[in-house]
Amino acid sequence: MSWWGWLIGGAILLGAELTFVSAQFYLVFVGAAAMIVGVIAVATGLPEWAQWALFALIAGSSMVLFRSRVYQRFHRSLPTVKSGPAGGVITLQVALPAGESCQTEYGGTFWTVRNEGDRVIDPGARARITAVRGLTLVVKPDA
Repeated sequence: MSWWGWLIGGAILLGAELTFVSAQFYLVFVGAAAMIVGVIAVATGLPEWAQWALFALIAGSSMVLFRSRVYQRFHRSLPTVKSGPAGGVITLQVALPAGESCQTEYGGTFWTVRNEGDRVIDPGARARITAVRGLTLVVKPDA
């Protein structure tokens, strides 16, 4: 294959990986190997059989040696992001017996608050939000 065929094929494979595939990083190494072979072919004038052998060697060895590291680097787990009021602390203005509910303001809006602890939450006391069920904040007395 001519050198420009290797370069065009490599560019198409790189573009396909980055555009259409969900970044599994297989085509990146095959495309990079094709581009490397194209550059070597124009510089040295390798015969076609040697170009294909070099392409297979570079593509296979680079996938085996580097793919898992590159994949892990781009897909490492992200830190958890707090996406709701669970875990927050609320100050109740009224007494809230165990198992009972009331209305209170939290975060600029009114919520139904349910005490799922085993004791009464006194007025002005702090309560920890343990869960959110629909529009109800489930709380327990803060220790």
